Amino acid sequence: QVQLVESGGGLVQAGGSLALSCAASGSTMNGYVMAWFRQAPGKERAVVAAINWSGDTWYADSVKTRFTISRNNAKKAMSMQMNSLEPEDTAVYSCAAGALGAVINQQLASEYDAWGLGTQVTVSS
Repeated sequence: QVQLVESGGGLVQAGGSLALSCAASGSTMNGYVMAWFRQAPGKERAVVAAINWSGDTWYADSVKTRFTISRNNAKKAMSMQMNSLEPEDTAVYSCAAGALGAVINQQLASEYDAWGLGTQVTVSS
């Protein structure tokens, strides 16, 4: 069973940068896709970026040119660098992992088996 713990996040002004990290523990992450979801107040949770074991990545259109997801399989860790942040990026960001193999565009939260508790990202205008 996989356990996930996020770190990073915080408060930043529009145009600034933040980095999020996710540490996994428990079973091997081989074959797991790791992803970042976010949920803003009053909105549904949505996937922001995902990465598979091979390092293939997927991004939501809204963050494609601004966010970069990465993964260290040996350390069972995932990170996401967020640049040019906008107030619309304000949300709780959660790390997720799912036994999805090479599929990196799975947007259904129910397909992910493990979740972190989430970390708040607030972007002020």
